[in-house]
Amino acid sequence: MVRTGRLVLEDGTAFEGELFGAPVAAAGEVVFNTGMVGYPESLTDPSYAGEILALTYPLVGNYGVPFCSKDENGLPLEFESSRIQAAGLVVWEHCRGFSHHRAGRSLDAWLKEEGIPGLAGVDTRALTRLLRSHGTMLGAIEPAGQTADRFDPNAVDMVRTVTCSEVVHLKPGSGSGRAPRVVLVDCGTKLSIARCLLARGLEVIRVPYDHYFLGLDFDGIVVSNGPGDPQMCGPAIRNVERALAVGRPILGICLGHQILGLAVGATTYKLPFGHRGQNQPCVEVGGEADRGPRCVITSQNHGYAVRAESLPSDWRVWFVNANDGTVEGIRHATKPFWGVQFHPEAHPGPVDAAWIFDQYAALVKERAA
Repeated sequence: MVRTGRLVLEDGTAFEGELFGAPVAAAGEVVFNTGMVGYPESLTDPSYAGEILALTYPLVGNYGVPFCSKDENGLPLEFESSRIQAAGLVVWEHCRGFSHHRAGRSLDAWLKEEGIPGLAGVDTRALTRLLRSHGTMLGAIEPAGQTADRFDPNAVDMVRTVTCSEVVHLKPGSGSGRAPRVVLVDCGTKLSIARCLLARGLEVIRVPYDHYFLGLDFDGIVVSNGPGDPQMCGPAIRNVERALAVGRPILGICLGHQILGLAVGATTYKLPFGHRGQNQPCVEVGGEADRGPRCVITSQNHGYAVRAESLPSDWRVWFVNANDGTVEGIRHATKPFWGVQFHPEAHPGPVDAAWIFDQYAALVKERAA
């Protein structure tokens, strides 16, 4: 039996389609992602909390969904968190037949297990053109005969819903002696950030976003990605402000980059439709003096940006987006404080920017020695 539903936008536009996954209504901010692959990683990315994710690639579900396996620290290897974070999924063609040697279930079955609705048969090209022209809008997936109240994830503290509940210590594997320690401020972190730090020999102390971490024994700080408006993250902003005075290396990623910007006195603003995909070109304009500009292709998922003109005089723009010129990275002129708007951990996406973790880890180790 075919179950029908629709995606209704706040301007009244409606897209009819066929329901799959859980037969429930869901509301949130409707956003689009231009990636060709990576739906298991994207759906479990906490930055999508409160959002209905529309995928522009026309065929979704063809390689299924892997069962969850975990590493020695108990972190899921195939996903970016322990559950689906997006409020709903919108696609053109939902592939019910899947084929991959690691697949354990279909996309439809996974969404059902997690209680998340999907809507197929939607003209995602038309939807994307609408969002690009008019800006991101609120909306809802509504099964036939049901309605959903509108929900704006930017008007509430979404980070509080996705941060960890307690301090967790993650070890970098076998070895003798004390490994340099990095506090990972969990604003809704992708677990690949922790994996990238661990792989470079750093111990990770994952803390809730509002945890006062300055009393811990640590050598560096990473402020993670996450959902919603960065200005809603008051506790994290205040803690980063205090941490700047300590002087240990700081790396902000995505929302963490915006929080770092706010902590130093800059301002942020909402982009018309954001950057979500795996092919965003970013040009390094504020790198080392002996190296000219270079371009990296990056994975991104964000709806806000830092205003370049609001940065204090001792801060520099580090990267800019080659498509629209928005700020993609900032760094202090003399101190070890960096922020990048994109995701150097990728997963999914290209690993052009993985060197940022290499340089950050080397700096933390050097200062910890």
